[in-house]
Amino acid sequence: MYVKYVVRDTVRVPPAEIGTELNGTLLKQARQAYEGVLDEDTGVVVCVTAVGNVGDGKIVPGDGAAYYESDIEMITYKPKIQELVEGEVSDVTEFGAFLKTGPLEGLIHVSQIMDDYINYDAKLPGFSGKETSKKLIVKDVVLARIVTVSLKGTISSSKVGLTMRQPGLGKPDWAKINEKEKDKKVDKRPPKEKKPRDRGESR
Repeated sequence: MYVKYVVRDTVRVPPAEIGTELNGTLLKQARQAYEGVLDEDTGVVVCVTAVGNVGDGKIVPGDGAAYYESDIEMITYKPKIQELVEGEVSDVTEFGAFLKTGPLEGLIHVSQIMDDYINYDAKLPGFSGKETSKKLIVKDVVLARIVTVSLKGTISSSKVGLTMRQPGLGKPDWAKINEKEKDKKVDKRPPKEKKPRDRGESR
């Protein structure tokens, strides 16, 4: 989930940047300070889009830099439980597949990939279903649902859990495979036996 925030904060302009175009310099410094930073409440700062309402600059003795209070506009990404996300499979291991979802990477555990018995194939590398022949490999684009979120301090230490074991999830071509499997099951059903009529039953 992407959200736009405006925060009021102090932006530091280093001595080498003093005298340059102020708003452009503040935007540059705010991007360096904020982008890629994770906050447990607001999520990951994807980008700083603008800096406005700049206050008077202040000099700190012994520092040489100037400090300006400013409104900083930013776009953040915070995953929400039950949210649907589309992404590209970035890596595959024996225990699951990693999916790039915005600035974060989520894990689809092997038990949550598909409703089928699956094999891990190191040559692909990827997974394949025993009964349906569905395949999942690196660079596949899939639809998944977020089931767990744990944001802890940094992007690398945060975890997002995903599932594709729900109708409509997974690779786009899996829907056609599911329909074919349903048709096979219908064809294999034994014909219903007709009940014999009672002798006293009228025609």
